[in-house]
Amino acid sequence: MENINDIVEALASENGLPKNQVIEAIKESMVKMAKKEIDEEANFVVLEDKDSNDFRLVQKMIVCNDVDFNDSMSATHVTLSQASALVHNVSVGDTLEYQINLESMNRNAVNGIFHDISMQLQRLNEREILKKLEKDINKIVIAIVVHISDRGDVAVEINDTRATMPLKNRIKGESFKIGQPIRCILKSAKITKHGLKIEVSRTTPLMLEELLKLEVPEIKDGDVIIHKIARIPGERAKVSVYANNPKIDPIGATVGAKGVRINAISKELNGESIDCVEYSNIPEIFISKALLPAQVLSVKIDKSQDLERPKAIVQIGKSQKSKAIGRSGINIRLASMITGYDFQLDEIEEKQSSEAQQSAKSGEAKEKKLGLEALESLFKGG
Repeated sequence: MENINDIVEALASENGLPKNQVIEAIKESMVKMAKKEIDEEANFVVLEDKDSNDFRLVQKMIVCNDVDFNDSMSATHVTLSQASALVHNVSVGDTLEYQINLESMNRNAVNGIFHDISMQLQRLNEREILKKLEKDINKIVIAIVVHISDRGDVAVEINDTRATMPLKNRIKGESFKIGQPIRCILKSAKITKHGLKIEVSRTTPLMLEELLKLEVPEIKDGDVIIHKIARIPGERAKVSVYANNPKIDPIGATVGAKGVRINAISKELNGESIDCVEYSNIPEIFISKALLPAQVLSVKIDKSQDLERPKAIVQIGKSQKSKAIGRSGINIRLASMITGYDFQLDEIEEKQSSEAQQSAKSGEAKEKKLGLEALESLFKGG
């Protein structure tokens, strides 16, 4: 192997790897080939010859007494009489090194070394890329569209690394052009038997969460907290938020003046409609807000033990039922996802609604009372 340093530097540069990793890959491939071609049990090592600027493949053999030798030791041991015929002043226990001449190997064996080196370097390169990507998992990345398949899967590049966005991870109705930069969530990155597999998505709720962090300073700074997000990508989403700072209106901060913040996010998500809901730790209040724009009359939590999922019985006026359900059931589905409750809608006549409205208002008063009591205890404590 001539000019081994030049070969190592070229391979290291081409694959973006440290020289020591390339050298170890070359050594490992040479040993692997020797074991395959000569003897699996033999002790092969690769030595660096600084004088000849080369690697030497050698087989190490331990010298043993002739009487102790048996056939099972032939790959790793040589008898003292055999060793003495080759080397002067040799003793039992010494180690002899027999150089393997690569040029004497058949062409397939030598080609196998280069193929294995290539595969090892590829795996090393994939591990280096994976290490760099791991910090960005579940974060927004900028990807460049490089190919769109007939079935709608999108191939993208993230810093010259290929990733895929399956059709299921695309927002319904959006289209891309080759060379277009797009924002997406780095959903997963792993090494499989087929190589490095990277998947990105624009449909995960994390996409909306990360966009909110980018667009709303109060969320990024932790003054406004995202409680939960539910999405039907490309159609509608509900985001429940609350404020750590009593001086901040969580809905107003998230939506922005004249809706500028939430509209910017909606535009990024191909026009997805985004409802902002103020979270409450009182389930009845939270459910009422989650079902907006419908006006809920009352909410009763079903505390039956045999339910797989919590259930809320919601009284609603006849004219409000369609709003609660939403087009194709989208509003009630999102409200259920964001609250964790299944809903039973009990429709009542409008003339019966005044008493129910008073019940709903008493729930809101309960929440306000809790807030006032907390403030009073704070001042008393001072």
